[in-house]
Amino acid sequence: MALTTFFVILLESIIQYPQMVSEELDEATVERMVQRHIYLSHLMAQILQELEQRRLEQSRLEQTTQEKSGEAWGSLLSAALQYQPLWAIAGLLVLLVGLWWCFRRWSHQADNHNDDRSSGYRTEEEEEEEEEDDDENDVGRFIEEHIQLPVQDITRDCRRALSLVHTFILLFGELNAHSFYPVLQKEIGVGSTFEGWSLSTEDTVFRILVPMMPPRGHTFQLEIRTAKRTEARTCRIRVELLCTCLRPGQMLCFLHHPAEELRRNQEPSLLYTLCTDSYLDVQKTARWFQQMLTAAWVILPLSAKCHLKLLPSNRSCRFQVTRDDEPMLSIEMIFGVQRGTSDIFVSSENTAACFTPSTMWSETYAVAEVKLFKHIATKAPHDSFHLRCLQVFAYIHVGSGFSIYTFKTAVMHLLTTIPLSGWRRKHFLQRLRGIMSYLRCCLEEKRLNHFFFANENVPEEILLPSSFQNLVPPNLFYRLAKDPDTLPEVLRDFSELQDRLRRFLIFGN
Repeated sequence: MALTTFFVILLESIIQYPQMVSEELDEATVERMVQRHIYLSHLMAQILQELEQRRLEQSRLEQTTQEKSGEAWGSLLSAALQYQPLWAIAGLLVLLVGLWWCFRRWSHQADNHNDDRSSGYRTEEEEEEEEEDDDENDVGRFIEEHIQLPVQDITRDCRRALSLVHTFILLFGELNAHSFYPVLQKEIGVGSTFEGWSLSTEDTVFRILVPMMPPRGHTFQLEIRTAKRTEARTCRIRVELLCTCLRPGQMLCFLHHPAEELRRNQEPSLLYTLCTDSYLDVQKTARWFQQMLTAAWVILPLSAKCHLKLLPSNRSCRFQVTRDDEPMLSIEMIFGVQRGTSDIFVSSENTAACFTPSTMWSETYAVAEVKLFKHIATKAPHDSFHLRCLQVFAYIHVGSGFSIYTFKTAVMHLLTTIPLSGWRRKHFLQRLRGIMSYLRCCLEEKRLNHFFFANENVPEEILLPSSFQNLVPPNLFYRLAKDPDTLPEVLRDFSELQDRLRRFLIFGN
């Protein structure tokens, strides 16, 4: 019977492993004990199943009275114990418990004794599990509690900011229906706030790009200027007139109608309102935005209970919506022109140069970056921590001399190189170390390539101009490459930043 077999094997186990006085067990012995323990567990389960079947068979024989049922249980108990005296079974069970206790003690001692020796032979999965059980869960929890954005509030404010700008765009169209100003297109939220990794601060600014199309009878010609070996790409937008003689009744042709007739019967051309020497002027366009914003605000019902405060800016339209002198929303409207049908624009954003001519527009990749992070969000695991990594760097980089765009570029490179399954919470510390190591290598090589140029890892969902694949990537560390003598100082600053990261992870500040 199975019960007899169980106790015979148990007795053999006790005889086979008599090393009760040894301080350690070799690995082979421990493995055999584990296998034997598993085998005994399966055998015990078989015995319990057999007893259960007997109980069910005995129960079916019960007829009517409680007394007969009690006799059936007594018979079942007798059948279970008929092979061994009660004291023998009890003794063997005590020995089994003792064997299990000794095995646990030996295993614990062996782990403690061999911890240092075996640390060099742990697999990557074991290291990740150890990090997850110890440091990484604590660090991840800290980040969530102290750095995580109030997603609900920020998401709501993002929608409110986009909705308000959308309303302004509609009103601008109505106010300029018979004029020849740029035609505004659907607004696009850009920057860290709309990418999902902005830190929660009172002065959060919602940056919104407003694409512009040429008005009737006009066309935009983009003249890209690439300064050699620099990280900056700029552009001028040349405004040209188109013949509209074939569209009688809609407008007078700026090219073929007399100037006097045009002056009397039609609004002036864009060339005479927002251009300088036939090129669209950033500062004139910004002033036009600000004037239209003020005119449109008084039409809105919101103006009855809130106040619009324009903020100084000569290359964008910055404003606050306040209520009872408390800011509700801070918005910066930047404007730009799309390059063909791609996700690349030339915009009114400031360039890195000390002086930027008013007819110079900067190439921006903000729309492509937002689209990239949205694409990553659809593919990444639900507990992906890539945005948390950016939040950490946004927190510690302040005052370090390193731009947050440097860290963002490194993260974008690694996001499209390392499988997204490797960005989960349990990989958090590993990814932070990887980002810092990647940037240190780039510093030593004095080169950090722009993400969207000559990069085959860019997802195909991101629409880029065809020329991007054949261009030499702009170097974000151009100044370091130009002056390599500054490398030791830069590396010292980077080491201080690494120390700041360690302190932050340990102490939270």
